[in-house]
Amino acid sequence: MPSVFEPEALLREARRQKGLPLRRVPQLCILDPDGDLVRTLRKSGRATPIEAWPCYHTALHVFTLGGHTAGIIGCAVGASFAVLVAEELFASGCELLISLTSAGQITQISPPPYFVLIDRAIRDEGTSYHYAPPSEFAEADTDAIAHAAQALEGFRVLTGASWTTDAPFRETASAIAAAREKGVLAVEMEAAALYAFARARKVKVLCLAHVTNTMGQTGRDFEKGAADGTVDALAVLTALSDAFRPQLSRLPEAPASV
Repeated sequence: MPSVFEPEALLREARRQKGLPLRRVPQLCILDPDGDLVRTLRKSGRATPIEAWPCYHTALHVFTLGGHTAGIIGCAVGASFAVLVAEELFASGCELLISLTSAGQITQISPPPYFVLIDRAIRDEGTSYHYAPPSEFAEADTDAIAHAAQALEGFRVLTGASWTTDAPFRETASAIAAAREKGVLAVEMEAAALYAFARARKVKVLCLAHVTNTMGQTGRDFEKGAADGTVDALAVLTALSDAFRPQLSRLPEAPASV
């Protein structure tokens, strides 16, 4: 059934309370749960805050990605938070949302770090069940995954399944083994909810996992690579931006600083 509470209403009242003008966000936006990308971009002077972003909980920055303006929000960790922000972004003009989250290794394919383009995610969280009937997996759009996989050829990127959990410190040996038997590559905290939301709202979402750790089971774990993994992450995001830009609208870009 339709929701009584819609993101447009929240954003309208936030703008009223804060005295903010109505502004569109960039067509391409990124969720950066770890916040490393946002911190690196800000430190280097490449990211500019959008002061008119009316969200009560987050800050939206813009930066240049592949010659175009992109929006980015850091530290939206977990399924419910990620979907709350996604709802607000699409209500504000976003046309493609890419989530790039760090993840734990489930299937031992090669030493971390590397990326997984998530094509489906086990729904071991609560948020997706508010958007879709019960099922084991939340599925990504197959055409979008195929297009993204082609764009990422040559990168250290695998395509496969993830396990979305609400409780990272309850990843028991039996649960990990069960996920591995189902062909799951990584465990993270947002993808299942974002994919269920995307199908329900008929919007474009891509989820990637940056596999950086073995859940603390080895020494020198959680190492993401050069500049906290941002060099590799920005290369992947640039390739995706170049590939999907022709599918976005021809509307003018959001201002780089508003």
